[in-house]
Amino acid sequence: MNKKKILNDPVYGFINIPNDLVFDIIEHTYFQRLRRIKQLGLTDYVYPGAHHTRFHHAIGATYLMQKTLDTLRSKGVMIFDAEYEAALIAILLHDVGHGPFSHTLEFSLFQDVHHEQISLWIFDKLNQEFGGRLELAKQIFTGKYHRKFLTQLVSSQLDVDRLDYLKRDSFFTGVYEGTIGAERIIKMLNVHEDQLVVEEKGIYSIENFLSARRLMYWQVYLHKTSIAAEAMLISLIKRAKYLTQKGSEVPATPAFSIFLERDITRQDFIEDKDLLDIFTLLDDMDVWGSIKMWQSHKDVVLSKLSNDLLNRRLFGIKMSNEKFPKETLDNILSSIESKGFTKSQAKYFMDRGALTNAAYVAKGGSINILMKDGQLVDVAQASDLPNIKVMSKIVKKYYLCFPKNLS
Repeated sequence: MNKKKILNDPVYGFINIPNDLVFDIIEHTYFQRLRRIKQLGLTDYVYPGAHHTRFHHAIGATYLMQKTLDTLRSKGVMIFDAEYEAALIAILLHDVGHGPFSHTLEFSLFQDVHHEQISLWIFDKLNQEFGGRLELAKQIFTGKYHRKFLTQLVSSQLDVDRLDYLKRDSFFTGVYEGTIGAERIIKMLNVHEDQLVVEEKGIYSIENFLSARRLMYWQVYLHKTSIAAEAMLISLIKRAKYLTQKGSEVPATPAFSIFLERDITRQDFIEDKDLLDIFTLLDDMDVWGSIKMWQSHKDVVLSKLSNDLLNRRLFGIKMSNEKFPKETLDNILSSIESKGFTKSQAKYFMDRGALTNAAYVAKGGSINILMKDGQLVDVAQASDLPNIKVMSKIVKKYYLCFPKNLS
């Protein structure tokens, strides 16, 4: 079988599958599942074109990793063939642990388990299936490999993951202000004392990268309408879990039902090896298919939230620089109750929380600029880039969601 396939990507054009092992991983059911998980969750309720998937992103990030490794090799950085392949596999699988709707339901379906941990568990299962051929990739993925710049390419303030998702999300949402020069940035990368660095002439490309990231967070990832839609979905899942665990019949797909019936924790995943296999059967379709059935459920909360979400009758949302006072919250809940809901039901129609946005946080890993004189300078300390100093400040906003027609 010819495994040297070519994919036509709308962002980069033709992408070559580099070798048989990468092809076989892409063909695996764990990876194919990513075709059925949208990259941006419910963001298509704001930007209708945002239907791209985690599959698209993983392939795109792998392509950028190829380009980056080739660039570093051309600059004299010794990268062995085994390291080259392992770095490609590490970035290919970096998001394989995402569940339905990506980040939206990460802490609703189970507790205390991040998608990175599930990715690692899936990594281990694949490594077993492929006879240990993913061991080096796992070391790079977990940061245990001695050549740290390879791990930084997978996960850091300037990794190929971010380069792809910013460029891809900008393309599919149509928010062109978020476009970055990924190819230019890659050409400016180098390795100095085992650390990934940016050559001095690429400093303004990094400034543009950080500006685009900050803009994309406010305009796309933290868009207030997306937040309202996500709040509805989370409330919906909470209600479905509550009813299921109280003994009510809540129809759902077999895999989804397992996560509604139980409050699954990290320890449950460790003790029950079947849970991971069940999780890998879950995707966006399980949730949407179940929500369509819930429209006619006898529980008024479940049916109303299901109907409203499916038909884009979303919560309204208010934003503030300060926490909303208790009086405001109580008044909204009272207003909801006055529409015929009990106090316990009303809580499903209101959500509050906080959003934070910082384009660059040097703590835990900075973007270092390699100056022409050989010095390393944190990009935020570059004397003629005051914008980056401003972007390093963490901005926090509070939000309050509730139905427009119930307030």
